[in-house]
Amino acid sequence: MKPSDVRDSRSAKKLIEELGVENIKLAVTDCDGVMRGKYVNKNKFLSALDDGFGFCDVIFGWDSNDELYGKDSYTGWKTAFPDAWARIDPGSCRALPTEGDRSVLFLADFADDGAATVCPRAILKRVLARLRGQGLEARAAAEFEFFMFNESPHSVRQKDYRHLQPMTPGNFGYSILRNSTHGELYHQLLQMCEAMDIPLEGLHTETGPGVLEAAIEHSEALRAADNAVLFKTFTKVLAQQNELMATFMAKWSNDYPGQSGHLHISLYREDGSSVFHDDAKPHKLSDTMRWFIGGQQRLLPEFLSMVALSCNSYTRLVPGFWAPTAASWGIDNRTCALRAIPGSAKSQRVEYRIAAADINPYLALAAAIGSGIWGIEQQIEPGEPFTGDAYSGHFKKALQLPTSLGEAAARLKSSAAARDLFGDDFVDHYAYSREWEEQQQHKAVTDWQLQRYFEII
Repeated sequence: MKPSDVRDSRSAKKLIEELGVENIKLAVTDCDGVMRGKYVNKNKFLSALDDGFGFCDVIFGWDSNDELYGKDSYTGWKTAFPDAWARIDPGSCRALPTEGDRSVLFLADFADDGAATVCPRAILKRVLARLRGQGLEARAAAEFEFFMFNESPHSVRQKDYRHLQPMTPGNFGYSILRNSTHGELYHQLLQMCEAMDIPLEGLHTETGPGVLEAAIEHSEALRAADNAVLFKTFTKVLAQQNELMATFMAKWSNDYPGQSGHLHISLYREDGSSVFHDDAKPHKLSDTMRWFIGGQQRLLPEFLSMVALSCNSYTRLVPGFWAPTAASWGIDNRTCALRAIPGSAKSQRVEYRIAAADINPYLALAAAIGSGIWGIEQQIEPGEPFTGDAYSGHFKKALQLPTSLGEAAARLKSSAAARDLFGDDFVDHYAYSREWEEQQQHKAVTDWQLQRYFEII
């Protein structure tokens, strides 16, 4: 029996017994997209499969640097950081080839507790349940650009994150030279993804020193988010095991464009037929697909903080850096925030190009799909599709994107659609966590400030 065969508690127990696994890794994902978890022994795991288990809710009360939020957080000193009740998803079972032949991981979320109202995986499940209520299913896929460095967690700190050495020099997009010279690492990554049931459609170099791009195959939307979270985390693990480091920051250097994390989304009926494809319509875009795009376009400025989650995210969303600055859409137009991709009933989809590599995949997909659902329900018509270079286009104020994390958080907090789709508890907590994140940045004296003001002011 293989981890990919696990579907329920019974088959999960059978796998553990057949493999002789003594310790199992459990993981949840916090609001910053960071996987948090622990090993539990077999007895604890078997008990938790049926009954759930307690997991300290501090994971929703601190930031990515483990600094506790203030008094307006969902949890904190005011609540004394109690356990939240987590539920293991047996179907999330994955092999862990980075830890040997008998190592497995299971994902969990918070479905039966107050923490469910702020848990990213639970938020995406809430959105998908609303979609199922309309007799529809979403499929999705992520593609990530990421930089690899000849560095270690110690060396980047010793260098204060300056003068880092990329794995390879120069601009070598789609390079056979580079991926052949480093073929062993590429094959390790491909084999790891295959073993973890994260199938990749493609893996290649992008233009820039040490940058790669991986496209994950499409799957049911929750599975796609799981795949994306696991890919990001274990690509970093594999890199460090090879004395390298990978970063999925939206933009790590002023010298290069940002790293994308584009999402591809399509909708299907219960019988498996495409909702987006209609041969009788212009570009084969059905009314439903058009309304879906209309909702995404209308709500993108309000939901941006769920996609661009860090202060660094907004350094990518500036003119001239291969990323949109307005809620634009177009037909097969890669300069737009939303790219409608016409094709067959099997391939027609929307590419959510606003997303960068730093996304929390659960929240980014919840925002992308949730706004599309709202568009279908309200029958929102998008504007005219943009032709040509949308980066240099002029868009009305309502379609302009927030330019900072704080502004984006404020837009989310005041969004009636967000509260309807994701719930008041999530919107209040998540918006507060993003405001906190921006406040931490404002406390920092940056290299730019020193270089600009140290002598002259």
